Amino acid sequence: MMKLAGPLAERDRWQATGCSIAKAMELIGTRSAVLILREAFYGATRFDQFARRVGITDAVAAARLKELTEAGIFTKVPYREPGQRARSEYRLTEMGRDLFPVITALMQFGNDHLQPDGAPLALRDVESGEPVRVDVVAGADRHLTPEDVEVRIARPRR
Repeated sequence: MMKLAGPLAERDRWQATGCSIAKAMELIGTRSAVLILREAFYGATRFDQFARRVGITDAVAAARLKELTEAGIFTKVPYREPGQRARSEYRLTEMGRDLFPVITALMQFGNDHLQPDGAPLALRDVESGEPVRVDVVAGADRHLTPEDVEVRIARPRR
């Protein structure tokens, strides 16, 4: 378990209303939002791909994509197929791409603990072919456990 640094009184002054985890969950905490992100990392960019691959209605897909776009996770880029009306592709922004380790960690957890017959998909490094894993590290390669990390109140940005 992560250690709380300093006296408990200091930790008790911290208000959970500013919790970064809570804010992230407000943004991407629905099943459909996380699965839309999964599909984006698998290469989906078009509305129908997201709705079909995630298995959600068009209304849910539209609502989630709108929320994620307004939050800055996706940007809309217009395209037009010959003879069709203009549509938009949804491309991950830098903010959205920063969620790659989060989605990969969820997949890794599911593969390791929830798939008794083995993982349905595997992530491999394109260059080396090596399996890809998410880990918490310090420095170049020191792998950390929860006991190796202490929680401190950060100084506010100015």
